[in-house]
Amino acid sequence: MSYGGLGELFELTAAPSAEPAPRVRKRRSPAVRVIGNVILIAAATVVVVAALRAGSVHAPLLLVIALLTGLRLVTIAAAAVRPPRTIRAGAGGGSESARAVDSLRATVRRWERTLDKAHSDSDTYARNVLPVLGELADERLRLRHGITRAGDPARARELLGEQAWAVLSNPGRHGLKTRDLETYVQAMERL
Repeated sequence: MSYGGLGELFELTAAPSAEPAPRVRKRRSPAVRVIGNVILIAAATVVVVAALRAGSVHAPLLLVIALLTGLRLVTIAAAAVRPPRTIRAGAGGGSESARAVDSLRATVRRWERTLDKAHSDSDTYARNVLPVLGELADERLRLRHGITRAGDPARARELLGEQAWAVLSNPGRHGLKTRDLETYVQAMERL
């Protein structure tokens, strides 16, 4: 069973998205990063020691190196947890390209397109929507009752109800009706 969430479930079976993927920056090799940080600390050490000596203050060289190394590690850690940069385009709250980068919106749009297509295409319904509903039902049953549909079918059938059980166990059923889907979702929410 997959634990990656709904996005992963839809991505496995849905058609590829027409939206462009966000650009990913290439990372430098670890050796280049280490050498760069050593050079940075060495240069900062020279500047700090020169400034201290100009002010007639003598500090142990190892203490200066340790402090600058600690400062660099803190800046690296802060950069690692920094939120991604957003593109601002005036008072409108962002340009269209900035909104397209929002992965949550892209995922929700993909779900909406899949569900809209499932209304008219029974193959899309059977291939994309039913497996996701089954995964959701299994996950709810596992979290709330410690069972799955395959592990304890009698108990799962009792908890889901006859209508939801029939839909999830008979993938050959065609078409998606909104009121039926609402019934199945309500059955899963009751779990």
